[in-house]
Amino acid sequence: MTREELAKQQEALVAALVAGGPPPAGFDSLALQATAVALLNKRAGEVAHRAPDLTYQLGAEFAARFREWASSRPKTTTAADTVSFRDHLISEGIIPPPEKSRRSLRRLLRLRLRGH
Repeated sequence: MTREELAKQQEALVAALVAGGPPPAGFDSLALQATAVALLNKRAGEVAHRAPDLTYQLGAEFAARFREWASSRPKTTTAADTVSFRDHLISEGIIPPPEKSRRSLRRLLRLRLRGH
């Protein structure tokens, strides 16, 4: 097997695991599907940890909605997943847009910590 062939097989495997691609020849499709779901659950947990407000707003629907959204989107970073997922939820009308910017919220918290 050449390096190019190996690279193509690896690319197909990664696509099947994280981007909803078809299972490559020679791989157990059930095992790949189980691994893909496990990876989506791990991503969902990372986003939930980074944005607990989303888990609060979505409740029991959080994991399923995240898996549905992320199933055809390869991960770049957890921060990017969080921002993109939140934007998706807002654009679909699932959650309301934030009322205040993060900067305003930080300023308010600083003032409260100072006793104002």
